[in-house]
Amino acid sequence: MFNEFLSRKQDDRPKVVPLKPAAPAAPAQPEIDVALQNWLELKSSLHEALLDRLNLAMIDKVEAGELKRQIAGLVTQLLAEQGRPLRPDEMQKLVEELIFEVTGLGPLEPLLADPTINDILVNSHENVYVERFGMLERTQVRFRDERHLLRIIDKIVSSIGRRIDESQPWVDARLADGSRVNAIIRPCAVDGPSMSIRKFSRQPYSLDRLVQAGALTPGAAEVLRGLVEARLNVLISGGTGSGKTTMLNAMSSFIDMRQRIVTIEDAAELQLQQDHVVRLETRPPNIEGSGAITQRDLVRNALRMRPDRIIVGEVRGSECFDMLQAMNTGHDGSMTTVHANTARDALGRLEQMVTMLGADIPMRTIRGQIASSVDVIVQLSRLSDGRRRVMSISEVTGMEGDVVTMQDIFAFRKRGKGQNGEVLGEMVYTGIRPKFMDKLVANGVELSADTFAQEGMPT
Repeated sequence: MFNEFLSRKQDDRPKVVPLKPAAPAAPAQPEIDVALQNWLELKSSLHEALLDRLNLAMIDKVEAGELKRQIAGLVTQLLAEQGRPLRPDEMQKLVEELIFEVTGLGPLEPLLADPTINDILVNSHENVYVERFGMLERTQVRFRDERHLLRIIDKIVSSIGRRIDESQPWVDARLADGSRVNAIIRPCAVDGPSMSIRKFSRQPYSLDRLVQAGALTPGAAEVLRGLVEARLNVLISGGTGSGKTTMLNAMSSFIDMRQRIVTIEDAAELQLQQDHVVRLETRPPNIEGSGAITQRDLVRNALRMRPDRIIVGEVRGSECFDMLQAMNTGHDGSMTTVHANTARDALGRLEQMVTMLGADIPMRTIRGQIASSVDVIVQLSRLSDGRRRVMSISEVTGMEGDVVTMQDIFAFRKRGKGQNGEVLGEMVYTGIRPKFMDKLVANGVELSADTFAQEGMPT
């Protein structure tokens, strides 16, 4: 079978591509950098030779074990012809990295496979950082040069039909597992291509797992479950990396399996567990600058798709108006996220996005629409110790004059910092009986007797 995998018969193969000699390092460069550079040069040369010999169209049809065995054989042959023997451990490492280059994302593959890493941050081809347990750390991973990094970026974006070049130097994309990718290149990236990858857990987070992680109390999780089952409209708010998408995924697991859900995102990353889900994704303009499909276009189209619920990954612009209209006109139980530091700021952000329509809508009318559309705001934050917490669950109660009124049902109370820098505090029930309890009862949602118990969550 593998004969088809090789692009040419043994006799017809071209001459072996000479391995490039390692460039001499500058005298001031540390010896470890010289060894790393030699290794990268060797791997690059072997990669080019392999690409010349392999039929890339057949790679997906070859089993992983067979692929590794055949690549190992070719690498051994190439090294022997060049007089470069390697130790068994070095050989194994080299074969694995070459497989990553041929079939995956090169140096990023070990980081993507590490379950303890949440974010991969590529600042340049020489500087790669990761976020592990909420804290940033630098890695030993590097790309051979800027061209190598550009090839990996292009491999990612082209797989979902997007492009990145000088005319469109940044792009939002996603990996096959739903991990979010943002890349930006020259001329906008002054020091060379930069890329960030927000990884998602292969096992989606549930509210139970978030409770175990200390993000919220069991009582607060019970209330969130009730909000989804009773089809209240929920706005999830927070800063960058605060866990908004994770919370949206966790809460969406309580949507009735019989309901039709339409999701709308810039880059599809939500991991809904229901069967009846229609996933919509925006499209950037083509090379002529036309053909763009925005989130607002998709929200308006979704209204014609007979959805029971509409979920927008994140509202950023004028689509906010259409989302509010949907929430207020028969699509109860819809959810979305927004960037904001507090629940009150989240309402202000909604106001600003509605005004982006350009229409002369009175502010009181906008606020009235928000007050009648949004039932609950879940505020998240990533604290200084790197842990993600639910800071408040707030109910939108209506309007008094020109002001949208709110009340906190649960709130996180900080008590200071521990000796190791960890944030001390607990989530508490504020003692206010929420008005949405009547809606929960009307929809047959029962909460346990101790849901609103006066119990905190010490840390």
